[in-house]
Amino acid sequence: MRNINDKDIEIDLGSGALLPKRSDIPARFKWKLEDIYPDDSTWETDFRSVKKRLPEIASYSGRLGESEKTMLQCFMLRDEISVMLGKLIVYANMKSHEDTADSKYQGPVNRVSSLAVEMSAASSFITPEILSIPEEKLRKFIESPSLRDYSFNLKELLRQKEHVLSNPEETLLAKAGDMAGTSDNVFSMLTNADMKFDSIKNEKGEKVEMSEERAVSYLRSRKRSVRKAAFESLYKPYCDMKNTLGATFDGMLKTSKFYAGARKYSSPLEAALDSDNIPVSVYKKLVDTLESSLTPLHRYLEVRKRVLKLKDLHMYDLYTPLVKDPFKEIPWSEAKEMMFRALQPLGSEYLSIVREGLESGWADVFPNKGKRSGAYSWGSYATHPYIMMNYTNNLNDVSTLVHEMGHSMHSYYSRRKQPYPTADYCIFTAEVASTTNEVLFLNDLIAETKNKKKQLYLLNRRLENIRTTVYRQTMFASFESEVHSRAAAGEDTTPDALQALWYELNRKYYGPDIIIDEPLKMEWARIPHFYNPFYVYQYATGFSAATALAHRILNNGAAARDQYLEFLSMGGSDYPIKLLKNAGVDMSSPKPVKEVVRIFTETLDEMEKLL
Repeated sequence: MRNINDKDIEIDLGSGALLPKRSDIPARFKWKLEDIYPDDSTWETDFRSVKKRLPEIASYSGRLGESEKTMLQCFMLRDEISVMLGKLIVYANMKSHEDTADSKYQGPVNRVSSLAVEMSAASSFITPEILSIPEEKLRKFIESPSLRDYSFNLKELLRQKEHVLSNPEETLLAKAGDMAGTSDNVFSMLTNADMKFDSIKNEKGEKVEMSEERAVSYLRSRKRSVRKAAFESLYKPYCDMKNTLGATFDGMLKTSKFYAGARKYSSPLEAALDSDNIPVSVYKKLVDTLESSLTPLHRYLEVRKRVLKLKDLHMYDLYTPLVKDPFKEIPWSEAKEMMFRALQPLGSEYLSIVREGLESGWADVFPNKGKRSGAYSWGSYATHPYIMMNYTNNLNDVSTLVHEMGHSMHSYYSRRKQPYPTADYCIFTAEVASTTNEVLFLNDLIAETKNKKKQLYLLNRRLENIRTTVYRQTMFASFESEVHSRAAAGEDTTPDALQALWYELNRKYYGPDIIIDEPLKMEWARIPHFYNPFYVYQYATGFSAATALAHRILNNGAAARDQYLEFLSMGGSDYPIKLLKNAGVDMSSPKPVKEVVRIFTETLDEMEKLL
């Protein structure tokens, strides 16, 4: 790794032997958390303030039915405290993510997590008390202009009334929240801070230190021995910790089962989907549609095996491009320009906000020693959006930037237009915003090149996007549905059983022309989203909806763009299925998913013509 100074345009992280220290990263490549709190002491002041004010909420207990004014006062107090709590949570967690090996911020993370549980407990009386108000009177409250900002959420309470418990029961569930998150916390610390990966030799024969991100990056290597070594390095610690990871996974399954049962749902799946009023049929149609459309995926793997000239296709052969990467070593400055060009169809206002955000400290760009793995968009109602990256100068990372910017812009538009009660959008629509950006990005790249090798590479990338985001995430969804059903029925969910199920699903989805390498049976233990049950299917539905929306924007111009920007501005002010219908796509139908399968097939046809 070369020396880093503030004059450097970029940082060489892809081939260096060591990850840089946090202090070696120039300030302009780091996010500005001081925009939230200028220092830790200010955070502590707000922490004490929130803790001190929690009893104020309890003063409204037993009074919510008195009048619309009393209910509004309670809601406004709760929201004011919640906004401050959101800032506390975001700041403490993002500080800890800068270097997970530094325990300095783990204390604040734990403290604010407990404070959030206290907040939940302090306000737990609100929902059951609202539902104890005579329905006729409550409906008058809902129609009151003074409670307009809360009307949608109040209507939602009525819809979910049968799943709301008594005041003491809700308080008890709220207090259990801290314990319920233990499995996720253990998994996160184990895989982000404690897990060590064996070093490997890169394409030049140099020994390089491994992390989760680097191993995944090396799985794209053109040199088979490198990607095989990266595969083995990546999965070895997961295999070594099979029983520990099995225990954390089992804790998550038990937690999911407990909460679904406590709230009188027939299954954890129904419980997870009902929070956004998503019909279970949407989930099942996704799985059924994809599992009846596996032939194009099997055909793609046949092509992959033939183009790579392999006698046997292994799981570590899935991620390397079929042609040499013409976009390798993309500097951060160029990545931004590529994104700006691709997002032009979204209009000048959208682009100006994106540019200003990156100039003013939204993004934390490069990996450093101890930094949390992966990428995300975060923030709170009282902050601008933040983007965590682990940028390593390749096209995949540029696409990740485009994806996370989609999340951030969704947050920006929603918080700008919506009041706090309806500003938060659900994951079902969140993945639409991020993936619409990705579809526009790839379409732009394909349209602007006439070079055959670049065309092949980009067409392959589109196939990979659909394989990993639609087919693969649907396989994950199928896995989740099965393991939660087994747990609910008291059936076998041991690590050995999970490994066997994972093998069966990979064999089903990927077909006969690939070898399911033994370490891959532990892949289920690598997926952090499994600790947020029934989350991943939304990547597949989101991609399908995004593909439809992106094509509408490109084909219909300003009218479709304005509809889309209005969708971004609606936040959580209506049910996601309805919001998407207003934007022009119906996810209650299998049509958008079938359309993605069609695009996959046509892209494969086009690529084969060029081979």
